Amino acid sequence: MASSLPTAELAPVYLHVRVLLGMIVGLGLTHLLRQFARIVEHPRDKRVYWVHLLWVLSVFLFLLHFWWWEFRLASIGQWTFNLFLFVSLYALLLYLLCVFILPESLHDYADYRDYYYSRRRWFFGALAAVYLVDYIDTLLKGADYLHAFGAEYPARNIVHVLACAVAIVTRRAWFHATFVLLAVLYQLSWIARQFEVI
Repeated sequence: MASSLPTAELAPVYLHVRVLLGMIVGLGLTHLLRQFARIVEHPRDKRVYWVHLLWVLSVFLFLLHFWWWEFRLASIGQWTFNLFLFVSLYALLLYLLCVFILPESLHDYADYRDYYYSRRRWFFGALAAVYLVDYIDTLLKGADYLHAFGAEYPARNIVHVLACAVAIVTRRAWFHATFVLLAVLYQLSWIARQFEVI
């Protein structure tokens, strides 16, 4: 069914969509901050693992970056339920990243290192899905917007998906340490170079 709203009234539709996205992002940030505060409050309960903490930082940056760049969705002239569902599921996928990287409880694990390697398949599976979904999300903003990033953007996503696939199957600490260090450095570089100004 076609929209009965006049074209001039379609512009505020994204503000309606943004409310739900803001709620989901807010839940993710709340979860990360609450669980991180628990680590700070009880540092001797479970030993922390620096690789794990850097992934927490990466997810935190991803959430903030998502909220920042999704402003571009305001340029979409007509919203459909399928588009709304897709963007909402993307936000929910990011929320799942928050839950997978920082659990409510570590009762079944010796420490954060044990948790990280035990649950890595869930985390890196979701992270790989994020990079695949991100490509579609970028395409939704228009072909010109997608092409403005050049060849670096698809290469970035492919490399991240492949690295996540390796992280799913290997427990080698050197790989996980190298991956997170390069991922966070690249993430900061990407944000600074491409998204400093909307």
